[in-house]
Amino acid sequence: MGIKRSSILTLLWVTVMASSGLPTMAAQTPSPPDIRQSGFVYCVNGLLNTFNPQMASSGLTVDTLSAQIYDRLLDVDPYTYRLIPELAQSWEVLDNGATYRFHLRKNVPFQRTAWFTPTRNLNADDVVFSFARMFDIHHPYHDVNGGDYPYFDSLQFPDSVQSVRKLDNDTVEFRLNSPDASFLWHIATHYAPVLSEEYAEQLTAAGRQEQIDRQPVGTGPFMLNEYRAGQFIRLLRHDAYWRGRPRMSQVVIDLGAGGIGRLSKLLTGECDVLAYPAASQLPVLRDDPRLRLTLRPGMNIAYLAFNTAKPPLDDVRVRQAIALSINNQRLMQSIYYGTAETAASILPRASWAYDNEAKVSEYNPDKARALLHAIGKDNMELRLWVPTASQSYNPSPLKTAELIQADLAQVGIKVIIVPVEGRFQEARLMTMNHDLTLAGWSTDSNDPDSFFRPLLSCAAIRSQTNYAHWCQPLFDQLLHSALLSQQLAGRMETYRDAQRMLEEQLPVLPLASSLRLQAYRYDIKGLVLSPFGNASFAGVYRDDSQEPKP
Repeated sequence: MGIKRSSILTLLWVTVMASSGLPTMAAQTPSPPDIRQSGFVYCVNGLLNTFNPQMASSGLTVDTLSAQIYDRLLDVDPYTYRLIPELAQSWEVLDNGATYRFHLRKNVPFQRTAWFTPTRNLNADDVVFSFARMFDIHHPYHDVNGGDYPYFDSLQFPDSVQSVRKLDNDTVEFRLNSPDASFLWHIATHYAPVLSEEYAEQLTAAGRQEQIDRQPVGTGPFMLNEYRAGQFIRLLRHDAYWRGRPRMSQVVIDLGAGGIGRLSKLLTGECDVLAYPAASQLPVLRDDPRLRLTLRPGMNIAYLAFNTAKPPLDDVRVRQAIALSINNQRLMQSIYYGTAETAASILPRASWAYDNEAKVSEYNPDKARALLHAIGKDNMELRLWVPTASQSYNPSPLKTAELIQADLAQVGIKVIIVPVEGRFQEARLMTMNHDLTLAGWSTDSNDPDSFFRPLLSCAAIRSQTNYAHWCQPLFDQLLHSALLSQQLAGRMETYRDAQRMLEEQLPVLPLASSLRLQAYRYDIKGLVLSPFGNASFAGVYRDDSQEPKP
């Protein structure tokens, strides 16, 4: 097994890299050590359009790479769901939540890469640069590589953040136009990495500003070494990492196989970790003594979005009829195999604002047919856009679409499935011509605002995360009022009102909230599966002292 792995990794090291929009990195050493001695292979299905999570809306960059390359001001404890220090060792909430002051950790070095050699450690200038770039439309880096920051744009942060300023080398202050009780949670997401201002200045002097999102530099435990589009990403250990030297010297993220192919690689040992295995693969994973399986509740939701800006789905009665037609229980059995629960709200049950009185949509095809007949919509043809890659919230999107297609056929609705490669927003495919979109959302924040505003606010239409194209000013007003108080009780009541409005108007149909699954080889230790996204690989190591018999 070791020989096979070594030959595969040697091939990766000597392969001539292809660009595909992102630059490719050449190996910096003449020959790689055996991956079994120096690192591990992480297999995941996904496409990459940027290495900067600020500019991504979800997916590989946010779920996997961000925690390896970058750090944030704050983190979320994967076990207690509480905010904990990261680059900010402490913080203060002032002006009833309208001002936030962060005191930075000292002696945090940036990565030393083939394209950048830092001359100083992290300081307040780096934090100001990282956030001013997103929030200040006049910032010299704001429009570099497109100027789209989907997550924070959907939250209208450029309008709500009054200033980000340096008080001294170790202190940064954010002033908001009004109190925002969710602010710290948004700052703790993987969408809020801290970049190097010194690196940005160097790129500006060289006239290569676009490189900042393509050849990343962060303070995280691993740094980019090689990339080949659609095949692999190699990360090397950041030896000066502020938390301590990571235990493995390299991680290879294998992008080259999907579905059964990735499972086969795990079984043969070509992969050490399989991210997001299909629920149908669980019996195989559980029965093999060489494998281990981790399951955790996830902060995620899978849903069907209706294009409410386009007939006939601008009619809430049509949306209600479709909801009545979908056999959600069959989806649970055929897609999730007991690893998810039927969703009654756009919020997962783990959220503190979840409405316990919310009801799962009724399955009643006879009632659906009668409703469609009453409004003269007996025969419709709809286009359903579906991502092809498995996700943490939906391991089999195409199969899900086929089940929905069969359900709607029973009530006289013909559904044409349109498979879409990659992420809708990142591929710029979310135009107004779809009817239905099978989508989902996962976040590394326990605040309900991280679901409501990115998915359903008016601003989220412009940031291409509101697939329903639903804009309801009263709903936006509810979300805004929920941010004005630091008291959870008042926020919970406001969010219950928001959930009831969604239940009545049905811009999206919640389908499932799934467990996060991760399978890995018996000798991989220290792997943490977080409900909020993948955690750092810094503590992962290999121990094959007790090899099980196959």
